[in-house]
Amino acid sequence: MKVYKFGGASVKDAEGVRNVERIVRLALNDQMANGQMVNGLMVVVSAMGKTTNALERVVAFLDAGKEEEALAQWVDIIDFHVAIMKSLGLQPGSDIRLQGEIPYDPKRSYDENYDQIVSLGEIMSTQIVAVYLLKQGLSVEWWNMPKLLRTDDTWREAKVDNTVSSAVIRAGWDRPRRPQIVVAQGFIGGTADGRRTTLGREGSDYTAALLGNYLDAESVTIWKDVPGILNADPRIEPNTVLIPSLRYMDAVELANSGAQVMHPKTIRPLENKHIPLFVKPFGDPTAEGSRIADDGVGPIGVPVYIWRKNQILITMRAKDFAFVLEESLSEIFDIIHRHRLKVSLIQSSAVTISVCVDNTRFVSEAIQELCTHFNVTYNENLSLLTIRGTTPEILEQAKAGKTIMLSQTTRRTARLVVVEQK
Repeated sequence: MKVYKFGGASVKDAEGVRNVERIVRLALNDQMANGQMVNGLMVVVSAMGKTTNALERVVAFLDAGKEEEALAQWVDIIDFHVAIMKSLGLQPGSDIRLQGEIPYDPKRSYDENYDQIVSLGEIMSTQIVAVYLLKQGLSVEWWNMPKLLRTDDTWREAKVDNTVSSAVIRAGWDRPRRPQIVVAQGFIGGTADGRRTTLGREGSDYTAALLGNYLDAESVTIWKDVPGILNADPRIEPNTVLIPSLRYMDAVELANSGAQVMHPKTIRPLENKHIPLFVKPFGDPTAEGSRIADDGVGPIGVPVYIWRKNQILITMRAKDFAFVLEESLSEIFDIIHRHRLKVSLIQSSAVTISVCVDNTRFVSEAIQELCTHFNVTYNENLSLLTIRGTTPEILEQAKAGKTIMLSQTTRRTARLVVVEQK
């Protein structure tokens, strides 16, 4: 069996959903043309277009007590999905019943409300895709992942219970007379008591990898709006190069450096069972794209530029001029861990430690706590540029015209904390 994952850009409108059908049919036809038995296709789908961002605004409005703004945004989201359904010839209310009220509870924490509301993007998108494929004559089943992918209740970063999840999902897949195609949500799971959880932004890739692992997939394919894995973001760098093959190790490094091509947790479930990962353009399904594996794959042959936006650089100095690195490192990282900060760079001296982190809503409380133990300074509106495969010439060119707050260089990798240009 194979796993196909379609991101939000792939299903941002009715034509995108029709394209999913074309790609799915192509996969089934290829199996039959090669004399293979059609043994199933797992289709993992993200929320449509920018729905996740819109649902996040609903949560933020409600948390701020702005109920009218939240309701207006909610109505826009429902109208967006209804318009796609009608364009596909589906009937709202009969073919698909969308969520009515916003599942918000002021007694819950912000993060728990986030998971209950934002998870609805994937629920709605997969219902639309599944019903459309079914009405086109395909053998399809819709899976409700909050009942199948078991997690704890670490809201917005739920940890998956692989033992329970793999047993439940394997049993559902292996049963007799299962349809050829299963449509499932990415990004979301559920607790033992039935509450929805999310796995972190862009977590649909991770879902696809877990399903590939549980079901011993032949391969996992991520369909995107780019030709494959490129050596830079084409929105930033005009002259990008396709990387046709990568090792698992390279892919992990790129993802953890901030490359948007996949969720950082995607690789491990696949590497554990030697399952290749393909990244292909949904606009040209016959293109080769990129392949991630370890068999016969050499090092990346071109420099890779990775931008990580919206960073904050925090520098801590001990109040009594103690040797910070030896005496305070564990204390600093305990605070960082408890406030759920994502560290993208660390640099130390005899009396200071600097960390570059994603500038999330948790940062201010973390800084307040750090200030009780250290002298703290910080800078906002920064980006982190990682150059993998750098040379002195490439590094000098990258620095030109930029305000550099911090620089790190190793044998082949350079990292620059840069003031964002307005």
